[in-house]
Amino acid sequence: MSDLSALSLPPSLQQALDALSFDTLTPVQVQALPSLLAGRDVIAQAQTGSGKTVAFGVGLLSRIDAVGGLQALVLVPTRELADQVGKAIRQLARFLPNLKLSILCGGVPLRVQVESLVHMPQVVVGTPGRILEHLEKGSLELSALRVLVLDEADRMLDMGFADDMRSVIKYAPRECQTNLFSATFPDEIRALSNEFQRDAVQISVDGDTQVPEIVQRFFEVEPERKLDTVAWLLSEHKPVSAMIFCNTRRDTQDVAAALDERGYSVLALHGDLEQRDRDEVLVRFANRSCSILVATDVAARGLDIEDLPLVLMYDIASDADTHVHRSGRTGRAGRSGLVLTLCSSREMSRAKVIEERLGQPLRWEPAKTTPGRLRTGQLATMQTLVIDGGRKDKLRPADILGALTGTAGIAGSDVGKIAIFDTRAYVAVTRGIAEQALQRLREGKIKGRNLRVRKLG
Repeated sequence: MSDLSALSLPPSLQQALDALSFDTLTPVQVQALPSLLAGRDVIAQAQTGSGKTVAFGVGLLSRIDAVGGLQALVLVPTRELADQVGKAIRQLARFLPNLKLSILCGGVPLRVQVESLVHMPQVVVGTPGRILEHLEKGSLELSALRVLVLDEADRMLDMGFADDMRSVIKYAPRECQTNLFSATFPDEIRALSNEFQRDAVQISVDGDTQVPEIVQRFFEVEPERKLDTVAWLLSEHKPVSAMIFCNTRRDTQDVAAALDERGYSVLALHGDLEQRDRDEVLVRFANRSCSILVATDVAARGLDIEDLPLVLMYDIASDADTHVHRSGRTGRAGRSGLVLTLCSSREMSRAKVIEERLGQPLRWEPAKTTPGRLRTGQLATMQTLVIDGGRKDKLRPADILGALTGTAGIAGSDVGKIAIFDTRAYVAVTRGIAEQALQRLREGKIKGRNLRVRKLG
């Protein structure tokens, strides 16, 4: 099935698609539409631009009528995406009589939106935090909801909306059709699906779902040349994110300091860090405002990084199990992985043990160096702002996102992960606008209050 003739669409939707000269289905539409139209729950892995908005838009519009209350709700991570999704659904609904669609996001006074909801729309598109505010206030009511869509669910999780998403879903009727669209399927997404979806049809448009092999390369390097070799390897591979393992706390500090001098966004993680400092290191590594994390095995225990393209072992592991565990940090969720291991001539016996464990000859390559203090590094694309307010102040990710994209005028695409702790909150923003975002937050208010904001790194 690749064209619309195979689908039994309501005449008004068929008319809208004809008017849009839409006659060929994309892969995600081919796979998802039959289940969406049949009222089945769907969990779909699909990138932006794959045609997923048309898929879930047609699906939800086919299930609503003009006389009921709120029947379809779409949750999205940012106001920009809400505007895009709202526009697409309005185009699809152009021949549906008396259909009202509302967009509810932060950055607009709540009272203005409450007044607009006196006449309840059939379709609402909005961000989790603002939707939850309306539900708690009673200005939105989901008892008649037929379709709930979570669009770019992984991005909403990245931005700290997990609790808000769960709270919103709990307001919806249990029999409501729940559809989840995500570019990736991390464990949190699967947990969300298992918790709230019923016998969901799983769809992936990526084709091959095999986990790629992790590529391992070994380099014989004497201790005095290791730092220069690390700098060469990083400049060769230019990883968006990398983890470097050292055997001692002292080495983590020395390697991090040397890479910092060369222009990298790098932090050290070791057992002597206070809990607050450890939290900040992990937040900055996860939100991409730190590109390289240098760690000991003990400090990295329990650390789970979903998308880590490169693991570099500054010191070869003391045993084969530790090497395998370090290597397993990369190549997750179907992504490719690369492991680079430095080994001195005195450590060859360790390499032999690892070779026996892996069951195949190790791939040795010649090591080169980037000499001296040459600044070969690049700063991370994001930068972290820390806000002196957290859960105890009832601060939510939506409050921070609203403050940035509302009066501060920052684009939602420039806002990264948001992490909230008891007494503080962290938000990643694109490095180029970090100073602007900092000044706007200092000059404005977050949830009606003046909170201290500062920049990390």
